[in-house]
Amino acid sequence: MADRRAGDSSDEEEQTIAADVVVTKYKMSGDIVNRAMALLVKECVPGTTARTLCERGDAFIEAEAFKVYKKEKEMKKGVAFPTCVSVNHCICCFSPLRSEPDVTLADGDLVKIELGAHIDGFIAQSAHSVVIGATGATKVTGRKADVMQACYVASEIAHRLLKPGGSSEALANAVQKVAEAFGCKTIEGEQSFEMRRNEICSEKSILVGQAEGAKKPDKTEFAMHEVYALSISLTTGEGKPRAQDTRTTVHRRMEGQYSLKMKASRTFFSEMDKRFGTMPFTLRAFEDEKKARMGVVECVKHGLLEPYNVLYEKDGEFVSHIRFTVLLMQNGAMRITNNFYDAETVQSDRKLEDPELVTLLQSSTSLKAQKKKKKKAASAAAEAAKPEGATGGD
Repeated sequence: MADRRAGDSSDEEEQTIAADVVVTKYKMSGDIVNRAMALLVKECVPGTTARTLCERGDAFIEAEAFKVYKKEKEMKKGVAFPTCVSVNHCICCFSPLRSEPDVTLADGDLVKIELGAHIDGFIAQSAHSVVIGATGATKVTGRKADVMQACYVASEIAHRLLKPGGSSEALANAVQKVAEAFGCKTIEGEQSFEMRRNEICSEKSILVGQAEGAKKPDKTEFAMHEVYALSISLTTGEGKPRAQDTRTTVHRRMEGQYSLKMKASRTFFSEMDKRFGTMPFTLRAFEDEKKARMGVVECVKHGLLEPYNVLYEKDGEFVSHIRFTVLLMQNGAMRITNNFYDAETVQSDRKLEDPELVTLLQSSTSLKAQKKKKKKAASAAAEAAKPEGATGGD
């Protein structure tokens, strides 16, 4: 799934976060994503619809991206992953067309919002889960609370394990342990990817949700100056995603080559390539949805586009999702998209008791802070080891 995307030139020197200007662009993308997410979380109220939120999120990202680097006329910027709003047992990628059935949000719904932005191809992604109407006085309880708390704890532990020298195997095993502690499961096939300029899915990946009996994936080792979109999805159900009859509206361009036969397909592909390049997009972004629906079929059939299918758990189950973007810097794993989880509104009867993971959860994600703590501990140990009456002098 993670070949180099079309549009990436191996002849160009790769731009990484070793350069300050690249870090700045990632942070700008992250800032837009954070403000878009904050806006949508606030607008998650009874009576609004998934499509309304999707349109609001995409419009906000495009408008805010337009405001930066205005003198760089050729610079690409805007939506890197179209806003999707998936409710309760819907796992991901629900971004309905104007001509398709919508979902109206109601009090108590568990809503998952996912979106992304980019500046000059440097991508920031985020996903957050919120329960409509939850407050400090009316907390989320029961299985809904279990899966939300589990997802939050797993994401925080995963953040601490995502560091240079760490591995996908250790991270995935830790997430599995957290899920089990809260009586939940990972979603089979759930992956996180390294990101590069104009590549939302690069070669390196982290398989968090492995299917039972499946071949053990190759271990990925994390390295300095890599960027990851870390994605954690947990469920109260079986963890076996399934498609229903909901139309797939989100796609992204692949590197395959094919001479399209239908005029509608060629017109659609040409517009898509010009506007979005290698970034995922929604068919709703096209003025004529009917022609877009026609044109996309041949493109998908011949491997020019990859569909992001709308997936579901069993009806009656709940799915929670958190995604954030991390830059692996010299001083630690820099998270550029915010955590919107409100622990004051969630009350689970379960908790993590694994002593090793609890200790990890209490640690800092900053390497500088960790070194200070170790130095302080070593100093205290040395002081305690001195013979009684000894001083620090010669």
